[in-house]
Amino acid sequence: MNFVHRYLGESRAVSDAGATRLGFVPDTLRDPTFFSGTIARHLPFREAISALHHVVVSDLRFKPKDRSAYLAWLQANERQLLAEALAEKDAIRAEIEALRRELKDIDARADTVMRPFYQARQRYFDRLYKEDLDAWIVLDPVITVHPDEIFFECFSLDESSYGRLSCDHDTFAQVGAMACGTTNIDYSHALYDEFQKIRSYRDTELCIDPTGFEVQTTGEAAYREDKIELPDSWMRGFLQVSSAMAQPAHVVDLHPVDMHAILTRLAARKERHGPRSLRFLLEPDRPICVVIEPWNERLTFRRSIYRGSTGAEIRLWGRRRLAILGRALPLAKSVRLHLLGTGLPSFAVVDFGGLRFTLGLSGWTANDWSRAGRFDLLAPRNTVDPDTAARVFAALRRHHCADTGTLAAETGLDRASVESALGGYVQAGRAMFDLDKRVYRLRELTREPLAPGALRFASEQEAKADRFLAAGLVTVDSVEDESGRRRLSGTVLDDGHALRPTLVLDADDRMVEGTCGCGFFLRNRLMRGPCEHMLALRRFFHGRFSQGQGEDRL
Repeated sequence: MNFVHRYLGESRAVSDAGATRLGFVPDTLRDPTFFSGTIARHLPFREAISALHHVVVSDLRFKPKDRSAYLAWLQANERQLLAEALAEKDAIRAEIEALRRELKDIDARADTVMRPFYQARQRYFDRLYKEDLDAWIVLDPVITVHPDEIFFECFSLDESSYGRLSCDHDTFAQVGAMACGTTNIDYSHALYDEFQKIRSYRDTELCIDPTGFEVQTTGEAAYREDKIELPDSWMRGFLQVSSAMAQPAHVVDLHPVDMHAILTRLAARKERHGPRSLRFLLEPDRPICVVIEPWNERLTFRRSIYRGSTGAEIRLWGRRRLAILGRALPLAKSVRLHLLGTGLPSFAVVDFGGLRFTLGLSGWTANDWSRAGRFDLLAPRNTVDPDTAARVFAALRRHHCADTGTLAAETGLDRASVESALGGYVQAGRAMFDLDKRVYRLRELTREPLAPGALRFASEQEAKADRFLAAGLVTVDSVEDESGRRRLSGTVLDDGHALRPTLVLDADDRMVEGTCGCGFFLRNRLMRGPCEHMLALRRFFHGRFSQGQGEDRL
């Protein structure tokens, strides 16, 4: 998937004794989007946008040593080394005995010999980080201007962490001209250094420069064009974030000091074996307890009470990524965790009062967002005709942000149809779910809308479910109502074997539980989304039964 960005110049920051001016250069190939304002809360903005930078450069994937050069040299010199070893067998044996006697000094000698290499390697990576940023940052952050707020979004290098910084307009002392929309911004590493110069005694101006749209594209040197080829996994991951945000979750309100205590304990010790998880023990109206594994160290936070209606025990992996929040906590007013479940993604919303930083983490570090779970498949899946979907999107475009109740009242549709239509636009990259304010927002992720079939099947399971339906291998055995939920049981013929999946849909038509006898479910449960048999059963049910026997809405 190719992306082309064209910038008029580069983002810049100018500091003097009286003010700091941050100027972001937008993509001139997109619709005009600009904003200018004077920041009123300097320090929270500095810490929050620095945390966003830490997300952009984060890469915690395991990186094995590159031994290709050594192996090539060894292969080229193998015969010579063997001949020398045979000729000097006695001398080598004596040398080995001497080295054994000097075993205590080997580490010190090795450090002395290798120190120049380590220093040169560090200098190389430092230069690469500062001068060849494209080797580190895959895509420039996305910025969106709305009537009520302006927000930045980004992904980490390993695609396992998502960051979002939202700034309400009332956090600016003065707001100038603006045009609502979404654009990519040129975000250089030098800007991060300038962020650190923000002080409360100096005015700080944030400007998304509108002048880039007033100059004709004539190929002058002032323009800088970036062509980036991205894997489909990056786009799928970005779309999965919004789908995961809309899922039901256990909401945990932690005092910032309590979150800092967790990070402090993680930094104090390094685990040598598994399990490496944070285990949240949640009981209604009781203090929140966290067990840090593998040491089973239990932390009880008496100032943080769990207000949920049902208890739960949830384990989170990839916990080292939470260190991104470290700088932001001293100025935070509250920290709210949205825990989807064991092994599932989680979101941490740090509220500074008008400024909010959201950190989204996939189930574990090695499991990037495109593989974290097919959360769009858990969302309402009613089929909506194009005209109805267009009505919903037009209403959202008029408001820029709205909840499903507002859109349902304006369009005269039921909430299920509205949510299904919005889910389709989320997967098309044209809308996103705002976890902070629980509303859907207009956000055109790409300059041109994604083609309907470009990312039709995000997983092999969805493609297999489509084939089961086309071949008529799915039947519904029973439908039971359980306190506002529907439990479906059915039969799916897979390669001559009859599998009997079951699933539970809540009042909003979201899949909240499911079982199956297939290998995919037995290995992953719902941590990687539903299996193909549950997907086929659900689609068949909606197509044949949701509005009466015999009605096909597939």
